[in-house]
Amino acid sequence: MSDNAEQNNSSDAAPQRRKPDRFEAARLVKLEQIETLGHDPWGQRFDDHISIKEARDKCPEENGQPGEKVRIAGRLMTRRKQGKLRFFNVKDWSGKIQLLFSRGELSEEQWELMGALDLGDLVGIDGFLKRTDSGEISIFVENLTVLCKSLAQPPEKFHGAKDIELLLRQRYIDLIYNEGVLERMLKRTEIISTVRSTLRSHQFVEVETPVLHAIAGGAAARPFITHHNALDIDLYLRIALELHLKRLMVGGVERVYEIGRVFRNEGVDATHNPEFTMIELYQAYGDYESMMDLTEEIICNCVKSISDSSMVLPWGDKEIDFTAPWKREKYGDLFRTHAGIEMSDREGVLKLAKSLGLETEGVHHDVLVNGIFEEKVEDSLIGPVFVIDYPASICPLTKRKRDNPDIAERFELFVHGMELANAYTELNDPRLQEDLFLTQLDGMSEEDSMAKMDYDFVQALKVGMPPAGGLGIGIDRLIMILTNARSIRDVIYFPLLRPEA
Repeated sequence: MSDNAEQNNSSDAAPQRRKPDRFEAARLVKLEQIETLGHDPWGQRFDDHISIKEARDKCPEENGQPGEKVRIAGRLMTRRKQGKLRFFNVKDWSGKIQLLFSRGELSEEQWELMGALDLGDLVGIDGFLKRTDSGEISIFVENLTVLCKSLAQPPEKFHGAKDIELLLRQRYIDLIYNEGVLERMLKRTEIISTVRSTLRSHQFVEVETPVLHAIAGGAAARPFITHHNALDIDLYLRIALELHLKRLMVGGVERVYEIGRVFRNEGVDATHNPEFTMIELYQAYGDYESMMDLTEEIICNCVKSISDSSMVLPWGDKEIDFTAPWKREKYGDLFRTHAGIEMSDREGVLKLAKSLGLETEGVHHDVLVNGIFEEKVEDSLIGPVFVIDYPASICPLTKRKRDNPDIAERFELFVHGMELANAYTELNDPRLQEDLFLTQLDGMSEEDSMAKMDYDFVQALKVGMPPAGGLGIGIDRLIMILTNARSIRDVIYFPLLRPEA
């Protein structure tokens, strides 16, 4: 093959610039107009502007009364014209406000610049506040600055901002054009900030622990496996934060927590995403009772931070009353009430498990009990309710009750059937911990989590870990509940999706 042929093939394979559609082509014409007028269509630094909310708060109450001059920046959302007046609505992350352009008050160059604007453009505005005769808070524009020309047509112009696939792949479209989405995500930030503030008030220390683990542990889940080339070893993306945080407690960090991403190679549904955010915390010399008190305080403070101190939030067509104290119900009592049998009734448990379609061959009795609990009980837990005192055999990292070693000092918090938190009185007996690990590992396949013994963690316990309470909260689920979102995808900026075909 000749050199020219090779060059031609290489050229054919090279990526090509996509040809603009008619909407983008029209906007490119406007971009050239902006440049011809001597303005940078991509904008420059724009100092001393205030938020739109701050501007609205400064507007006089009386219609027609001129207010102070303000400077704001935002994205153009709607427009209309009326004679020699042009009206735009502009939005930033704090709210919206109306802009009013008057042909008689602007220079020829500014009026022409305004004519080159499209919906979606980012602009800076200098002007004075005034309510219109209809009472609409407005900025009467004195100077317009182009901050960024948008070359993409707003989605409602061709298929509407309702295409879920589009919105999840192009989350920026969702944030801009769907009412309430940006506000919900900003509430996410406020909720996480409140969690941190509450823990700081109790002298907890925030830390960062490894994301790559040599051994997957701290939870029962299938991990993602990756490979480190230089060391030529397989590593696991963490499925929990627990074991490293406990090592730190051994080392003397008596109140410790981490808010971080964890990864589980499992299914996707309304309450599960393979990559999600958790908080885990550990308090030396506490137990699961002290964790219940702390959980109530953390979540109640989060409710107050987003709801003007009201403790009642909407959930679909229902409500959730977060007023403390919350109910505490024993696992065994709930099982008896909803399953109609005792947990200890082996024959009855086996029969009910089979009737529910659960796998029973070679499955431990307490695992069957928990499967029945998930099927028969959890959906009835409106809550908030702490379910306490779980079967010990399904809680390998948990201290047993002193008067009943078959019961573990563990709770899970439920709201409308959704588990939000999981907590223990932490097991700190290294001999029992090693025995429980070995029991759990027996019969596991290599692809399962915790399929290898974490001897270093057992060694850390031998050094001595103080008696402690530990708590884990699913941050994404908590934000779902507090912001009335029905899918975990609605509270994660970029949820996992299949690649586009």
